[in-house]
Amino acid sequence: MNKNSIDPKKLGGLLDAVSKKLGVPPEKLKSELEEGKFDSALSAMNGNDAARFRQAVNNPRLVEKLMSTPQAQALYKKLSGER
Repeated sequence: MNKNSIDPKKLGGLLDAVSKKLGVPPEKLKSELEEGKFDSALSAMNGNDAARFRQAVNNPRLVEKLMSTPQAQALYKKLSGER
């Protein structure tokens, strides 16, 4: 497995959890995310959360800043199986 890839079992669990929260089938959510679409996720969010998400997606510096936080790094390591 590639160092930067996430364990498929963990990814499946994450997709299941998010799909339940959003009320979107995991297969549909995965397919949209792979295509770079976020329609189902955004339609299930409240207006403020959807606006913040769009802002983050459209601002690579903000995403970089968020991903550099210790919490994001810990989550990534947990999902990717890194120790």
